[in-house]
Amino acid sequence: MKIACVGGGPACLYFSILMKRVDPSHDITVYERNPAGSTYGWGVTYWDELLALLHAADPESARAISESSLRWDSWVMHVRDRATVTAEQGEVGYGIGRRQLLGILAGQARSLGVRIEFEREIAGEEELADADLVVAGDGINSTLRERHAGHFGTEVAVGRNMYVWLGTTKVFDSFVFAFTPTAHGWIWCYGYEFSKDHSTCVVECSPETWRGLGLHEANEADNLALLEKLFADVLDGHPLIGQASAGGGARWQNFRTLTNRTWHRGNLVLIGDAAHTTHYSVGAGTALALGDAVSLVGALHGDSRLELALARYERQRKSAIRRTQRAARHSAQWYENLPRYIDLPPEEVFALLTQRHSVLLPHVPPRLYYRIDRTAGHLLSLHRLTDWLGSKIARR
Repeated sequence: MKIACVGGGPACLYFSILMKRVDPSHDITVYERNPAGSTYGWGVTYWDELLALLHAADPESARAISESSLRWDSWVMHVRDRATVTAEQGEVGYGIGRRQLLGILAGQARSLGVRIEFEREIAGEEELADADLVVAGDGINSTLRERHAGHFGTEVAVGRNMYVWLGTTKVFDSFVFAFTPTAHGWIWCYGYEFSKDHSTCVVECSPETWRGLGLHEANEADNLALLEKLFADVLDGHPLIGQASAGGGARWQNFRTLTNRTWHRGNLVLIGDAAHTTHYSVGAGTALALGDAVSLVGALHGDSRLELALARYERQRKSAIRRTQRAARHSAQWYENLPRYIDLPPEEVFALLTQRHSVLLPHVPPRLYYRIDRTAGHLLSLHRLTDWLGSKIARR
């Protein structure tokens, strides 16, 4: 096949790698509008589940990504001057610089014969008329998708809270949540390391707090100075850094959750953020993009009829990501309703923070939910202990 991939993000790069692995005769070109090495954001997160998927799909890329990632298995929450620490949660998290991830994938793709053209903007699929397949991985503002928004059934839900994606030279040794009260309401950040000398720091607050603090009209330097003051205890004197990207800057925005009724049109197919987005608070965006690539490659090589293969990809992938999308919606709503939880004792706030994906939590009084959850946890532990003792007795 002659394949054109529009967008040089993780989804298209990984798709091109896997397609070449399956059949080196594929003619694949990746078109990226920005210069080489230019990307938005700082670090990205992923979890053990993705690492297992990558090892199964392409062990070589998986090893390179794993070796360049930093690992954590503890979470720390700060509320005012109180801190709750929990460790060994059973779920291991990883951080890697987005630029480093793209560099690994681009290098791997080139080594397999994929052409990558930087500073090449594709305005419409007619520019790629000779391609058998056009993969639109050009992000939430996808030009190719927007030209046919009616066909794709594109819908965007705008979140209530404001957020800004920053970096810092403070290297966190755990995943950190920090909640700070102000005269205008609460403001908080999520922090995690992604390299030996940098961490990501995402700051979020309600629009009322954002305006009350004057963040809506302050310049970047004043924005960063105020945030550094608010999170001084967490940052330990380290600076916050505006977004490292083309365009740069500490840009506040509302998160946009994008969905599409269908993901394909003729030989054009959507992948990654062009097809769907999930709230950053669940740390699943990169994992879902790479999972899309795996699924699309499997569908294309499972059926030689393009229309049927793309329909199969859409059907299977929509089903696979539904649970994560639901969890992301509930996670975003937890933060939008932070005053409902934040005045509880620290250990209860932390427990409910870890349960923010729950469908039931918004409908049950927080303290009652906490007691039920603790009781269920004790019963589960007792059940596991009983099973273990039973197995020991049975062996005798």
